[in-house]
Amino acid sequence: MPGVAQPSELGEPLGPLPQEFAAIVRPEIPSLIKEIGLEVTRAYPEYARLLDGPYGQGIRVGVEQSISVFVDQVAEPTAPSTLRDEMCRRFGRFEAYEGRSLDQLHGAYRLGARIALRRAKKVGRRYNLSPTMMLAFADALFTYVDELETLSREGYLEVRAASADHTGTLRRRLLHLLLAGRPVPRTAIAELCEQTGWTVPDEVTLVAVRPSADPGCPGADRDVLVDFTEPQPHLLIPGPLDGARRRMLDRALLDTRAAVGLTVPTTMAPDSIRWARRLLELVDAGVVDDAPIVLCEDHLLTLWLLSDTALLDRLAQRELAPIAGISANRRERLIETLRIWLDTRGTAAQMGELLDVHPQTVRYRMRSLESIFGEQLVEPSARFSTEAVLRALQLQLRARSNDVPL
Repeated sequence: MPGVAQPSELGEPLGPLPQEFAAIVRPEIPSLIKEIGLEVTRAYPEYARLLDGPYGQGIRVGVEQSISVFVDQVAEPTAPSTLRDEMCRRFGRFEAYEGRSLDQLHGAYRLGARIALRRAKKVGRRYNLSPTMMLAFADALFTYVDELETLSREGYLEVRAASADHTGTLRRRLLHLLLAGRPVPRTAIAELCEQTGWTVPDEVTLVAVRPSADPGCPGADRDVLVDFTEPQPHLLIPGPLDGARRRMLDRALLDTRAAVGLTVPTTMAPDSIRWARRLLELVDAGVVDDAPIVLCEDHLLTLWLLSDTALLDRLAQRELAPIAGISANRRERLIETLRIWLDTRGTAAQMGELLDVHPQTVRYRMRSLESIFGEQLVEPSARFSTEAVLRALQLQLRARSNDVPL
């Protein structure tokens, strides 16, 4: 059990760590995660490149889970670790797909443990913790690392065992390399293409697929690369999604929902899958209407407007600063009137019908807006910025009405 220290090498029995210990170390977790990330990527540059690729967020979640679960299980030995277990197995699968042994991953785990132990010593001095407690912590920590290594080995061996379908394994590895988001040696791609009989196309279309209880893509064309073993299943279609490919996709996915990315040069494959996955998130948020298959091509403006919500918030603060000090109710009425005007450039009567108010009310609000915003509603670039912000905020409002964060 991770929260319980095992007997030390000296044979002296070590008791369990007290639950208070978790309360002491928990505030250290955020900065410790950053420190471990810096040290591990410095020692293993390959992981630094992975963090910058499409799998970076998953790797960060795995590191956070590995540290947080250790602390949670000190406080409550029966605390669940389902997500941590799967992330560790996923790390093992990554190493197998990359064609490496587990030595580098295990080395990263042990380096992280040494950094955590170094931090614990500082905390121990700060709180005057006894040498016995620190020894118990070290023993429990490295026992926990053994557990992480075991879980990763399971994922690693899972991929290796699947090599009975050797061609399928190689094709998944080829897809993995194409989406790695970093320079990949041409020789590695060429070798896998030779082994699988696959030809690198000039353009590709990536498809993000929802996880399914019945994973698989039996109806896919022979030249389509598929990976349904990942938590975020996906496939790569050589060339564009023409009519024949669309019929193939309908046949292959059956009742499984999917989002189709843009057709891009093969080197931009990571962008296509990123856009497709983002579109699925917007469907979940209620921003984009659900359908068996949704196309990024149909929602480019929405994807662009919501591509960086933090930056959108800052832009909204700037563009709507003139009405920041107005009461909330009046501000909402003015924003809605401004949005309708920017959308339609209609008359007071036309806008009144859309807003369900009298035309005279529209004229009053428009005079207020002109007085408040001034040249911002006249100068083309300023007006464009304001219109873009209002459109994006309206999309965000749809997500909030469904109580889904973007």
